[in-house]
Amino acid sequence: MGNFTEYLKTKSFRKNIIAAICTFFGLLLIAFFSLRYYTKHGEGLNVPSLKGLKIEDAISKLEGLGLRYEIDSVYVMDQPPGIVTDQDPDPETFVKDNRTIYLTINTNNAPNVRFPDVETKSLREAKSIIESYGLKLGDTTYKPDVARDVVLEALFGGQPIKPGESLPKGSRINFVLGDGRGNEEVELSNLIGLTLDEAKFSLKGAMLTIGTISYEGTITDTANAVIVSQFPLPTDSVTKVRIGTPINLTLSNKKP
Repeated sequence: MGNFTEYLKTKSFRKNIIAAICTFFGLLLIAFFSLRYYTKHGEGLNVPSLKGLKIEDAISKLEGLGLRYEIDSVYVMDQPPGIVTDQDPDPETFVKDNRTIYLTINTNNAPNVRFPDVETKSLREAKSIIESYGLKLGDTTYKPDVARDVVLEALFGGQPIKPGESLPKGSRINFVLGDGRGNEEVELSNLIGLTLDEAKFSLKGAMLTIGTISYEGTITDTANAVIVSQFPLPTDSVTKVRIGTPINLTLSNKKP
């Protein structure tokens, strides 16, 4: 034990200890710098902002920086096709060389959606429903009905559209709404002797509608055919009808 204690005090031991410590730190430094070199520590760049760029311009910018990319697509209304709508990582994120940047672009073609059931829904509710399907509210018109601001009919491209029918996402839907005046009464027009066009004008002004149209005898000139009977017909007992009441007409080339 005494000899070992004496050895610890020798110059030779101190040299060995110093050599071991230096060797340890030397190996540690070599490992550190080797790892630093291997991982290119500190080398990289900030991701550029690509949102809003055309996909061709975004790709050109990424390739110029030595970055890879992958592309996905979505459909976004009111944005031109081929535009970058999102990116990952976000702009100004520090990344290594050759990092993959994920781009999302707006596709050219709108996907189709199934039209929801909005009839008898309030305007506010129907608007919320179609917007949840990616559709937009177009024009609103009114027709006589006891319910006010309730959807009576939905139109797409001027034609009625029914629940379940397919149409492009982003389409504008027009609503025909009730005006809440269905119980009011108006004077019943006498249309005998008028042409069909004249009758339509008269009924529109009286807030009435055309019902069924039939013809009597041989019709040689439809433009000049005149109304020879109508139902209902103004009488002493029937002078008023509800707003929107359909009037059935019979036309003939013979004068009444």
